[in-house]
Amino acid sequence: MELDGAVAVVTGGASGLGAATARVLAGAGMKPAILDINGELGEAVAEELGGIFAHCDVTSGDDMVAGIDAAASLGEIRVVVNCAGIGPPCRTLARDGTPHSLSLFRKVIEINLVGTFNTIRVAASAMMGNQPDGNNDRGAIILTSSVAAYDGQIGQAAYSASKGGIVGMTLPIARDLSVLGIRVSTIAPGIIDTPLLAGLPEPAKASLGQQVLHPKRLGRPDEYAELVMFLVTHRYMNGETIRMDGGIRMGPK
Repeated sequence: MELDGAVAVVTGGASGLGAATARVLAGAGMKPAILDINGELGEAVAEELGGIFAHCDVTSGDDMVAGIDAAASLGEIRVVVNCAGIGPPCRTLARDGTPHSLSLFRKVIEINLVGTFNTIRVAASAMMGNQPDGNNDRGAIILTSSVAAYDGQIGQAAYSASKGGIVGMTLPIARDLSVLGIRVSTIAPGIIDTPLLAGLPEPAKASLGQQVLHPKRLGRPDEYAELVMFLVTHRYMNGETIRMDGGIRMGPK
């Protein structure tokens, strides 16, 4: 796939995994379109990388159409990476007997799972207009799941359900889009040192790192971005979910 001059859409691109991915793709000559709700950070990343920022709530159909239209104004969208997501913990039943907030459960599913599908459906429609290359390849879409899809911990019912749904829809969506020459793959990261962990003290982060088989540390956003680049450029990678976790298998807590 010819990446130089093509457009890469990154949801959640203002920080963490998304910002790291936008930097790697821009380094390969792509024009990044940062879709995020954080305007201050998103604008800064877009300016740094010579791309554009579009305020986008991934759960909104109108926001997504506007964001993808803005991205398409830069050129052909060849790469789409879904990094937008949240992961607030909440037990199914608290120790005092309080049940899990239904509105919180719905919010996590709406942002992580429905938001990912919303991105795919609108972006794939835009990618239909791309000229296929010599291998009839119009582009690649990368989804972000989590090891919580397989090893969900205490308090992760909503998060695990949302990330498991992403794993479950990877193959059928890859099958749906195969006729268009669009590949779809998913990354399931382990414990990555992103802003989501910013509130943890350093000893707690170090303890989490020791749970990894090897290397005994937290993963880095740039390592996720490198895997994105591999999936984008490897023409035979399609319909698959790859764990990127250093071999960790999460315990109950």
